[in-house]
Amino acid sequence: MPQETDIAWCPGCGNFPLLTILKNALRELGKLPEETVIASGIGQAAKMPQYVDAHMFNGLHGRSIPAAMGIKLANRNLTVIAESGDGDIYGEGGNHLLHVARRNPDITVLVHNNMVYGLTKGQASPTSEEGMKNPIQPDGVIVEPFNPIAVALSVDVPFVARANVSDPAQAKEIIKQAISFKGFSVVDLFVPCVVFNKTNTYQWFKEHTYTIPESYDPTDRVAAFRLALETDRLALGVLYRNDTRELYEDRLGITDTPLYEREFNEQAFQEVIAGYR
Repeated sequence: MPQETDIAWCPGCGNFPLLTILKNALRELGKLPEETVIASGIGQAAKMPQYVDAHMFNGLHGRSIPAAMGIKLANRNLTVIAESGDGDIYGEGGNHLLHVARRNPDITVLVHNNMVYGLTKGQASPTSEEGMKNPIQPDGVIVEPFNPIAVALSVDVPFVARANVSDPAQAKEIIKQAISFKGFSVVDLFVPCVVFNKTNTYQWFKEHTYTIPESYDPTDRVAAFRLALETDRLALGVLYRNDTRELYEDRLGITDTPLYEREFNEQAFQEVIAGYR
């Protein structure tokens, strides 16, 4: 990224450390710019691909995951990442998260979870805590926050993890594992918004999180649910991992030959279309 690039985030935004973490993870994995694609939706988090030396797709609000899946189906040799904020992916894009998880394509979803809508000036997001006051809910949020970890586990997302950008070493390793995982991987990332969320600050996340002990078995889905339902302190690490699910690309019979190099076959085309239904 050129030095003169104007990064459109507020000073102190948690997206800054996450940008560094993601770039370091891709570098250590040996991912080349030409073989990496980052898709995003709308929001402050969705600006991330513009600051990474890789292919990018910036689309509609909440639509990063289906775009990422389409890119992967067109060329399964690519490393494909969908990333956006908690409002974009858990709110507008929540339906895509659920149904793409059912299919299990080999893509990684990185969610910048700051528990607020930062681009549109601080209204509550799906993950905002009950009681949080903001310009749209001046008397406080009155509904229970969306639990992304529990929902991901309920639809058997085969790799579910959570990290805090205040621990860059741990977050980087978790993201590396997610990208390397063969299947649909979701990483919920605590990324503080220093302007519009004065409750869930860097200090708050430090005090309300803990690292999962090494003795924990991430293949135990029931144990993962127990961690997901904790509210006083939130577990960081890989909560669940299932290496047995079949890839959507394999079920469709998609080869390593990119779409643009394939000879058009009407029957095969209709079979692929039928696979989406």
